[in-house]
Amino acid sequence: MVVCWILGLGCLVSWNSLLTIGDYYYNLFPSKMQVSRQRYHPSRVLTLVYQPFAFATTAVLTYKEAKINTRWRNLIGYTLFFASTLSLLVLDLATSGKGGVGPYIGICVIVCFIGVASANVQGGMVGELSFMLPELIQSFLAGWAAAGTLTSVLRLLTKAAFEKSDNVLFLAISTFITFLCFILYASYFPSLPIVVYYRSKAASEGSKTVSSDLAAAGIQAEANQEVEGNATPQQRLSIKQLFFQNIDYALDLFLIYAMTLSIFPGFIFENTGAHQLGSWYPLVLITMFNAWDFIARYIPLVQCLKIESRKGLMIAVLSRFLLIPAYYFTAKYGDQGWMIILTSFLGISNGYLTVCVLTVAPKGVSLDWLWLIGHGHF
Repeated sequence: MVVCWILGLGCLVSWNSLLTIGDYYYNLFPSKMQVSRQRYHPSRVLTLVYQPFAFATTAVLTYKEAKINTRWRNLIGYTLFFASTLSLLVLDLATSGKGGVGPYIGICVIVCFIGVASANVQGGMVGELSFMLPELIQSFLAGWAAAGTLTSVLRLLTKAAFEKSDNVLFLAISTFITFLCFILYASYFPSLPIVVYYRSKAASEGSKTVSSDLAAAGIQAEANQEVEGNATPQQRLSIKQLFFQNIDYALDLFLIYAMTLSIFPGFIFENTGAHQLGSWYPLVLITMFNAWDFIARYIPLVQCLKIESRKGLMIAVLSRFLLIPAYYFTAKYGDQGWMIILTSFLGISNGYLTVCVLTVAPKGVSLDWLWLIGHGHF
């Protein structure tokens, strides 16, 4: 669980690094018209750049899942995370922290690669852990949220301690974390006994995507299948069958993040007004979101507090859309205290519902075979 937590941390630390230093990018690329400067809207634009690349890559990888080497998919993803975060650091040093169209385009290109990396690792790791234990998925998802919390705390510390080079140190730490995750997944994760057990079980049931994973642990898939010779290969389900059997879970996740991304981070950076906290205000809001998102991902560990009903999950997800008018009236009439409370609740609901959906869904028979998505039978 600790290893999965760290791998989840590395999965989103690159993207959260971009979001957390949004105050720095808004100084370089202002959203309001100023002398000789254009409107850049970094938090909104970077999110719009990130999402299409993440979604398109996920769609392609899902369609080709049965033929894709899971180990190499995740290694490529973690490599891109490391290279992208390092590129952000190098770009900032090379331009001496100056704005302009050129650096802005460079950041957008880097964000494209972060989107591709996220699609590789998020889908690959969640799919792989889905045929193991729900506790491992929960730990991995908690690592996602920890990435936001960690980057927020680091940003607060570096902003307070360093006047000019705070972003350099911050990006350097994030780069080290992504490199650590690459090493961890490449060398240590494959040899964990529980991982070896479930991968061997998958191979014995007909999976063709875990052979290199087993080889990394010194196990030949063919030999394992002979040992497990009495196991009957599972019937393969097509992507279409899997989708329609679990369409409500897919819709839940879509609505959770459609709602969250409609407010976070663009609205928080540009539409919450000016308050006593000054330039610290957006950073405080982001920190509160990330901290409560992280805490909420542990709530489902208490069984009586976990929503497992499909209908219950859908009602809870739809009710979050009441936050949209709440944010509108709070931004217009409320003070910074109410906005902090509202953003904290946004983080709580985001983290809690994400874990509920992704830990309940694999308990279904159909999702136990996610790794068996079959041969393009669409």
